[in-house]
Amino acid sequence: MARPVVAIVGRPNVGKSTIFNRIIGDRLAIVEDKPGITRDRIYGTSEWNGKQFSIIDTGGIEIDGDDTIMKSIRAQAELAIEEADVIVFMCDAKAGITQSDEEVGNMLYRSGKPVLLAINKVDNLARMDHIYEFYNLGFGDPIGVSGSHGTGVGDLLDAITEHLPEIPDEEYDEDVIRVALIGRPNVGKSSLVNAILGEERVIVSDVAGTTRDAIDTPFEKDGQRYVLIDTAGMRKRGKVYESTEKYSVMRAMKAIERADVVLVVINGEEGIIEQDKHVAGYAYEAGKASVFVVNKWDVVEKNDKTMHEFEKKIRDHFLFMTYAPVVFLSALTKQRLHKLLPVVQHAAEQHARRIATHLLNDVVSDAIAINPPPTDKGRRMRINYVTQVAVKPPTIVVFVNDPELMHFSYERYLENKIRAAFDFEGTPIRIFTRRKSDKED
Repeated sequence: MARPVVAIVGRPNVGKSTIFNRIIGDRLAIVEDKPGITRDRIYGTSEWNGKQFSIIDTGGIEIDGDDTIMKSIRAQAELAIEEADVIVFMCDAKAGITQSDEEVGNMLYRSGKPVLLAINKVDNLARMDHIYEFYNLGFGDPIGVSGSHGTGVGDLLDAITEHLPEIPDEEYDEDVIRVALIGRPNVGKSSLVNAILGEERVIVSDVAGTTRDAIDTPFEKDGQRYVLIDTAGMRKRGKVYESTEKYSVMRAMKAIERADVVLVVINGEEGIIEQDKHVAGYAYEAGKASVFVVNKWDVVEKNDKTMHEFEKKIRDHFLFMTYAPVVFLSALTKQRLHKLLPVVQHAAEQHARRIATHLLNDVVSDAIAINPPPTDKGRRMRINYVTQVAVKPPTIVVFVNDPELMHFSYERYLENKIRAAFDFEGTPIRIFTRRKSDKED
């Protein structure tokens, strides 16, 4: 199932980002200890009452700096209206209804989208009386919340999940590899799509995807079937869409969710910038197989060391994705284009690969013999056994005597040994440490 989208909208300083962080909770901490990931967020995922959804913090989207505040608010509301299935309209209990609230309210009312009215900063019972004036905005019962204390957030989530639509995903056979192209504006994503499809000349059809404004394009090459997932953000032009690079992350997330392999496209002529890490970080967190594609390689001045030096820069900037292969090509001239799909196919195979438990345990036993777990205050971690519990991405559980004794550096050591034994090129590996239960002794 594709995830529906919830957007938080409101004027500045009403606490949108605080509520956003409350809703996505500890997901922010997933990559805290992974170097190289930019932490600035506008997009997250959450689950409540058994329903998953994506959530947008429009407060994290900067519109042109010389815009007036009201123009910026209106632009963010327009983004939410277009992207969201449910809109959370946030106001401030301390400030009461402002002219900005009324203007945004009018836009949202005309949108026809489900709008939930959340009144933030209801930090005590006395302030609960302040929410009643917000009935005047015409969105039904206001929900009092406190971003600082967390009160009322559960009620808001109950209301959100009641209004979430079910979005059926396009179903493809297991052997079809779904490929998404992501990257900041002007790296050549659309040109690469056209080059891939023009090269193969075996397009089956253009199928409207279930993710809004997405186009799924099936094609086949050397007996392998693929689907290219392209989003309108790669094609659509307009003031709002071009006014912020962060918006490209929001668009990319929809494609990432549905993909098996994500192509992180980088402009070889301009080099790597911070926004590239924004986009790639989401592919990592989503657990997708990934390939770095350095486009426009035809216009780069080169010598015999240029490719090696550029790949080293990628490794230095993307320390959290050392598993992802790098392909240099030119969508314009088709130079080296033939190398891309075999790499994509290999990454997809590794992403879905399952290793027998006895083979995993043999590798880990050898790793322990070479480098035993370090002691912590006189205690040493004992690894009982390991097993793979899932694919896409490969997920491995390590059963130990005490999970707190598993240090990040030793977990990374085990991952490196597993990769050396079984490849897994192109895919992240998830490793979880669990205590071996008494029943298993």
